[in-house]
Amino acid sequence: MNFFILMTILTIQYPLNNLIMSEIQQNELRAQIEQLRSQLTGDMFADMETRDKIHNLEMQLNGTKPGGQYIVCVGCGS
Repeated sequence: MNFFILMTILTIQYPLNNLIMSEIQQNELRAQIEQLRSQLTGDMFADMETRDKIHNLEMQLNGTKPGGQYIVCVGCGS
């Protein structure tokens, strides 16, 4: 099956919830991101898990990754 057809089918089956995210939900995600950023130490290895959490929240905020879906992100494997 063509990759683009498959992605279209998956998008139709599993709509992107984040496109309908309310302003309150967006603000909650931004607050979580800021709280996690305040925990960064500057040590790359110690911050790895925190940075991963920040990245995942930013993807949800930007609509890059469908929240709560089982679709794998082709670009980064998330």
